[in-house]
Amino acid sequence: MAGHSKWANTKHRKAAQDAKRGKIFTKIIRELVTAARLGGGDPASNPRLRAAVDKALSNNMTRDTLNRAIARGVGGDEDTNMETIIYEGYGPGGTAVMVECLSDNRNRTVAEVRHAFTKTGGNLGTDGSVAYLFSKKGVISFEKGDEDVIMEAALEAGAEDVVTFDDGAIDVYTAWEEMGAVRDALEAAGLKADNAEVSMIPSTKADMDAETAPKLLRLIDMLEDCDDVQEVYHNGEISDEVAATL
Repeated sequence: MAGHSKWANTKHRKAAQDAKRGKIFTKIIRELVTAARLGGGDPASNPRLRAAVDKALSNNMTRDTLNRAIARGVGGDEDTNMETIIYEGYGPGGTAVMVECLSDNRNRTVAEVRHAFTKTGGNLGTDGSVAYLFSKKGVISFEKGDEDVIMEAALEAGAEDVVTFDDGAIDVYTAWEEMGAVRDALEAAGLKADNAEVSMIPSTKADMDAETAPKLLRLIDMLEDCDDVQEVYHNGEISDEVAATL
């Protein structure tokens, strides 16, 4: 299946994440601890932990740091008040936005999230207001590769879909619980992915223009700057033409 430019979801986010490496590590460690506390320390039997491990490795976290975080979670002597909270809202240009948080204080978190939406012309919605537009999937990404080879191996391993983008990048989509197993099968076939993460994939896209695109990117940055925010998902689409003006 063909796709469009990944600029909005990849290029911008990668640059932002590279600039905030320390904060990204803090958030990944928090997820590792929470996932291990809730589901045990074995990634093979804990899909949430396996997804967190894959994300940690994709961000070049050392095995030592990763294993210490898992041990903290299994020990169960801290972070016991952390809970996952999903906020939904509408961003600039009518974009659907989902914000995944890990927090020990709902009041603090919702205030920070609402502030980001308000400052960028959006608004926080109610539960279910945009969730129906997204599906939770595993996404295994290759910056480049042989589409036919990757597609054959991915589908053989149980993947649901393979998407090739204009720039040659390839995404393999899986049921989120199966992402680790599919990635292992691809690596066994000699296909090493550049990234693997669980994501919320939108069923429809909202095209951003030169006016709304900068506001959407600002909203993403403001949300990702919040300590309690783990992930930001949206359905905004920024064309190469609009991207060139930013």
